[in-house]
This record gives sequence, C-alpha cells and structure tokens, in this order.
Amino acid sequence: MADFHLDDIRAAVAANVISEEQAARLMVFAESRQGYRAHMPDDDEPFELFKGFAEIFVTVGLGMLFTGIIVLVTLWGANAGIPAVGAALAFGFALYFTKRRRMNLPSIWLATVFATNIALFFGIMVFDPISPSEYDVLYVGLIGMAAMAGWFYIFKLPFSMFLFGLFGLVTALAVAAIMSPNVLDFLSLREGLFDLNSQSFFPMATLIFGIITFLLAMFFDMRDPHRVSRFAASGFWLHVLAAVAIVNTVALTLYNGGGYGLTAIALFLISFVALIIDRRSFLTAGILYMAFLVYAAFEGDGELGAMISTLLILGVFITILGTWWAAIRAVIMNTLPNFPLKNRLPPYVEKS
Repeated sequence: MADFHLDDIRAAVAANVISEEQAARLMVFAESRQGYRAHMPDDDEPFELFKGFAEIFVTVGLGMLFTGIIVLVTLWGANAGIPAVGAALAFGFALYFTKRRRMNLPSIWLATVFATNIALFFGIMVFDPISPSEYDVLYVGLIGMAAMAGWFYIFKLPFSMFLFGLFGLVTALAVAAIMSPNVLDFLSLREGLFDLNSQSFFPMATLIFGIITFLLAMFFDMRDPHRVSRFAASGFWLHVLAAVAIVNTVALTLYNGGGYGLTAIALFLISFVALIIDRRSFLTAGILYMAFLVYAAFEGDGELGAMISTLLILGVFITILGTWWAAIRAVIMNTLPNFPLKNRLPPYVEKS
C-alpha cells in the first residue's frame, strides 16, 4: 500500500468518509509517532488564507454575482429586505463552498458578508438607525455573536471566530456605553478606547474583552497543541483580537502615564507570554510601542538619529526572534518548571 498523506485525510473529510474530529485525532496520532517537529519547519505557525488562485477567482466571481443580485433586488423596490437577502444568499452559497468544498477564501468572504448583513438588518431594519440607543448596539452585538457561533457550529469555519470576537467587542463597548453618561461617548470614543488613565469605561471594557478572548483562544489552542486542525486556526483568529485589545490597553496606559520603564517591562512580559504559547500575534501587536520606547531612548540624538537607531534595533531584534523563535522558545520552556497545562501547549525540543 502506498504511503498515506495529509492530502488523503483532507480528501476523506471533504468526502464525508471521516469526520473532522476524527481527522484531527488521526493526524495528531500520526505526527506524534513520527515526531511532529522533526518534519515540520521549526519556525512554522500554520496559517492558510487561501489554497490557490482558484479560490481568489471564485471569490471575485461571488462578489460580482452578489453585487448583481443586490442591484436587481434594489431595482425591484425591495430595499428594506436587502440585508436579509444578502444574509440568505451568503448562507446558501456557504452550504456549497464552505461545507462541501471547504474553500478558504470564499468561505471567509461569505462569512463576512453574512455577518455584515446580519448587523445591517438588525441595526437598520429593526432598531432606530437615526438615533440608536446603547441597548440597540448591545442587542446587535449579542445577536451577531449568536449568529457567528451558529455559523461556526454549522460550517466549522475558524474565521467565524474572528467575526464572533468583533461582535463581542461591540457588545463590550455597548455595556461600557450604558455605564457612561450618554451614548455620544460611545459613538465618538472621545475619551480613548485603550487608555485606562482616561477615566472612561471603554478601556476597561476593551481590556476585559481582551482577557476573555485570550482565554477562549487558549481553550481552542489546548485542544490542538500540534496545530493541525480547525481548533488551532480558530485560536489564531481569536488571538489576533485579544492581542490588539490587551497589548494596546496595557502599553498605551503605561506609555501615556509616563511609565516608560513599566511599559518596557510589560512589553517584555507580553513577548515572554507570546513565546510560551507559541503565538506571534502578541509580539506583533506590541512592535509599535517598542518603536516608541526605542525612539524615546535615542531622542537626544536628533529626529533622524533616533529613527535610524529605532529601525536598526527593532530590525535586529525581530529578525533574530523570528529566525530562532523555536530555539528560544525551547530554552524558555525547558527552563520553566512544570505548571498546569504545560503539556497542552505546542511541542518543543526537550532536553535529552
């Protein structure tokens, strides 16, 4: 019998021969026998936006088709039902392109169209679009979260967790708006979205949202430490949102408060956490603040000198970390004592 390949397992899932959960368990078992990290690039963090140009081609075609249908519906005078039609079409096409064909980019586009139309339908058709209340925004956020959770349950699409998280952020900010004096604070965000020093409810809501999203992302990650199934991909999209919320809130609060030393310590700890959980998104979210700190340190050399120093130092730091990420992570993980769920984190090269 010829060697069995990963593409064969994916084909079996697409043909409904085995379930996605069975496929993930089979891949993890096979990889653990052969030594997953032995034949996977050390610096690999699986991420797949599209599989080939065919997916781009299909997505462009779907965009044109949707535009034509929506224009036709508008000409028929059914303006009020456009969001409902858009959501229904997205769901219908997803039954084929997502559930059956498992095409990444068209699936992402269809999920985004569905989420947008759901928000428009309830935000414009059901609630008052002229003077929305805080509760209207809250309801849209909660309905959107429920809709995308349902989408994830039906289609098993990791990107739907990103949209779920966006609606979650809307929900968190709506709660902050309810606690604020009036809705204008929510609409303008004039007190700042990330700075806890602003005495606003919004930064606290953003931070809490980031922590909850991070915990949910870790829940997915720990179900798939080898990063071979949709659980890890779902965790990736949630980590993107969590990193932006947590890193920006913590770093901007400390930076605006004048605590450059505390900001540097916070960014170091964030980088440390990123290495432990093997997610580069947290480090990426903090690069801008690292640039601010380095620039401030060399500001006495003049604007040009500070800029050159910032580029050189950050360039060396990011290049080294990106090149030897797995080796650095292995040293950290081997140095750290055993802690709860350590064995559920992505594998690393252990000391012999």
